[in-house]
Amino acid sequence: MKLFGIELRKATFNEITAAAVLGTGLWMVGLGFAQASGHALDIREAGALLLVTAWACIAVRIGLGIDQGRRHLLVNIGVIAMLLGCYDGALAFVA
Repeated sequence: MKLFGIELRKATFNEITAAAVLGTGLWMVGLGFAQASGHALDIREAGALLLVTAWACIAVRIGLGIDQGRRHLLVNIGVIAMLLGCYDGALAFVA
């Protein structure tokens, strides 16, 4: 499948699971660093960080690494912006 001229690959269930586990681990490390530095994140910021880390790990598995060129980077930024926009909208709807 192609997206904006980028050839995407179909990741297996095990690859997506591994990416989700890695994203969760990186999220916990990020929360730990934030806490240790004295800039603890509130629940909204922690949720946004989880979305970004999870997407970054899954994106690499489907062939959207940010180190693979400008198109890859722009698609990643676009998807992250869309995810954060939906997340912010959902939080506004709930609150």
